[in-house]
Amino acid sequence: MFPTVVTNNPSAVAAEVQAAFLACEPEADPLFVPRAFSWANDCFTGRHKDYQAIDARYHDFEHTLQATLCLARLLRGRRLAGAAPLLNQHFVQLAILAILLHDTGYLKLRTDTEGTGAKYTAIHVARSAEFAADLLARQGYANEDIQAVQNMIRCTGIDAAVTGLPFRSEEERIAGCAVGTADLLGQLAAADYVDRLPALYAEFAEATRGLAPGDHSVPRFDNVEALMRNTPIFWKDYVLMKLNGDFGGLYRFLNQPYPDGPNEYVERIEANLARIKRELAHL
Repeated sequence: MFPTVVTNNPSAVAAEVQAAFLACEPEADPLFVPRAFSWANDCFTGRHKDYQAIDARYHDFEHTLQATLCLARLLRGRRLAGAAPLLNQHFVQLAILAILLHDTGYLKLRTDTEGTGAKYTAIHVARSAEFAADLLARQGYANEDIQAVQNMIRCTGIDAAVTGLPFRSEEERIAGCAVGTADLLGQLAAADYVDRLPALYAEFAEATRGLAPGDHSVPRFDNVEALMRNTPIFWKDYVLMKLNGDFGGLYRFLNQPYPDGPNEYVERIEANLARIKRELAHL
């Protein structure tokens, strides 16, 4: 079992990610994780000079922290399993930056006074990639590293064609697939996932209001119940296929012990799906 971490506490998540990071790279820069979390915390809490604090109700900072925690655990599991190719400190750092910044596309400029960041759902991945490029350039990152982070962020898109992304190495591709895997598992396995479905529905409803009738870039649901009924289908027909296909089964590095032990994230998701089924039966 993984240790319990309060995922609405950035310091608690940062401590667990730091432990996983240093377990992978004992000689790694011990200041990297605190520095990266500080950048992300500033962005999501309104301390960025150009952007407001996040106001999306589902894709909030806790969602990012849940995904980041899952990524750190996955990468540690992969390292302990001795999987090849090895992801060195550099690629692990880029992956952590990518997951911390992957939903910055929901942030609103300070001059933006309409609605919430949910209105950017259809374009949030592209906005996140642009945001990351600007932030990392200001921090002195090389262009090739910025492009790598952007490729990893693009792996989180619901319609991302991973095979078509311009990865420059197998290590970069694996790091990107790990980011995409963690984004999916981190949220679906959250203890409060079912409770947060009304917030997700509200985001989808706001996002679709500005779309043309034939535009299906954002899922459309008549109500929260319809979203709940679709969730098991989403898990079976999209998430599992994505995890085992494009993302190469990387989620199995969360098995404890690897390779045949139970996967706590999958078990939590199955428990959430069972709860949804019970609640639907009483509607």
